[in-house]
Amino acid sequence: MKIVILDGYTTNPGDISWAPFEALGELITYDYTAPEEIFERLSGVSICLTNKTCFPKEVLEKLPDLKYIGCLSTGFNVVDTKYCRTHGITVTNIPEYATFATAQMTIALLLEIASKVGHHSDLVHRGVWTKNRDFCFWDGPLTELWGKTLGLFGFGKIASRVSRIASELGMKVLACRRSEVTDVMKEADPQVTFVDPETLFRESDVLSFHCPLTADTTGLVNKEVISKMKDGVILLNTSRGPVLDEEAVAEALKIGKISALGADVVSIEPIRETNPLLTAPNTFLTPHIAWAPKETRLRLIDVASSNLAAYLEGKPVNVVS
Repeated sequence: MKIVILDGYTTNPGDISWAPFEALGELITYDYTAPEEIFERLSGVSICLTNKTCFPKEVLEKLPDLKYIGCLSTGFNVVDTKYCRTHGITVTNIPEYATFATAQMTIALLLEIASKVGHHSDLVHRGVWTKNRDFCFWDGPLTELWGKTLGLFGFGKIASRVSRIASELGMKVLACRRSEVTDVMKEADPQVTFVDPETLFRESDVLSFHCPLTADTTGLVNKEVISKMKDGVILLNTSRGPVLDEEAVAEALKIGKISALGADVVSIEPIRETNPLLTAPNTFLTPHIAWAPKETRLRLIDVASSNLAAYLEGKPVNVVS
């Protein structure tokens, strides 16, 4: 049985092993697969794994032998799951594998904005401290997070972990979520106050987004919503880039309505030279790396191979189709 990985490079650029998949069948891996290469590479193949290689209806219709698509990610928007559901193609994803790393990145972005560690380290290495008459200096305002209010839009496991770290920093935590807030959830995170979105946007000093990309969340942070936020609010986005209306956010950064943005994702990746966030002030951008620690990717491969093993045993798990 052949198992084809279409775009394995980002998941595994060579620093970890594909052995868990090799134990399940004949493994063929490609670093990248262009759209026109899909059909040749999956000819006669029933099992494939993908990260960003897309499977819209018009592609799936030309792959009659395909029975299983394993997404090497939590998101599965690259696959037409509706088509797969009606044509007997099982699609699985990797839920929650990057919880710890994404929470870590969220807090890292916040701390960089508040304490400007990287900026001041660069200045020290450039000799600014050496030439300074005082024993210390700082370039621009620094922010103490104690007593500030953090608002979490979306409250799954990542946001829950962020809330615990933020609470230890002395922050008050507000959260809202699309589904019902249960008593069990309140007991598990007693330091969190659950509010409606309007209250969240109005009262938060820092807003962090942890929601899936849906029709409702696309362009969620737009000019109207920004106008309801506190002056000088800090935005953090480690969810999906299109949650932010980037033009509106860039304009708000320019006038100071938003004091800073920390984002690990943008609307189109890799980021385009024309993205307005590249020229907006006080913008801290990382290249979609929250999920990239080696430990995190090892967990991804472990879950992905377990998904496939369960499918082969006739007991599929983490099915999204």
